[in-house]
Amino acid sequence: MDFKPVILEEESAPPHAKECRRCELSMQRHRVIWGEGNPRAPIFILLDNPGAREDREGNSFICGTRETLQYGMRVAGLDISLVYVSYLLKCRPIRAYDKPAAREACSMHLKLQFQEKQPRLLFGLGNVVVQSLFPEEEADVKSYRGRWHTVQGIPAAVSYHPLAVRRRPNLMKYFVEDMKLVAEQMKNF
Repeated sequence: MDFKPVILEEESAPPHAKECRRCELSMQRHRVIWGEGNPRAPIFILLDNPGAREDREGNSFICGTRETLQYGMRVAGLDISLVYVSYLLKCRPIRAYDKPAAREACSMHLKLQFQEKQPRLLFGLGNVVVQSLFPEEEADVKSYRGRWHTVQGIPAAVSYHPLAVRRRPNLMKYFVEDMKLVAEQMKNF
């Protein structure tokens, strides 16, 4: 990857989210990560949970997930100003936790974000996200990618998680194809 990724501006979490105690992640978190990028963007990118955002000295840095995501966007011709990135979980997990309970607890925050932001397109990344978006089905990225679905009335596409793409470079071509699907759909708006 021969390009320079950018640190997207983080949107501050609303007070109700900062004070949320609905799951055990509230006991281990340092802070709530609401989202980053353009808060009025037409494309809402959804990942499973925030990762490391600062080094030990507190300096912001670009993690592997964000670097791979931005690289795929660049190759697909998708302008970074068109995206807002958020998470199923609003806290970075530090140790083991009850994953289904945490996802259920955070689901109200995600629904609120969809209502407030009213994205034109949703782009979910990774099996955890796909299984959360389509819980009534045996969902996985491989069988859902490459076509459009609907989530809460929002046209939705899915692809592999950027870390999976990093670990298995052969997935990059599919990741970029899926990004191009989103970029192409943006032309209809």
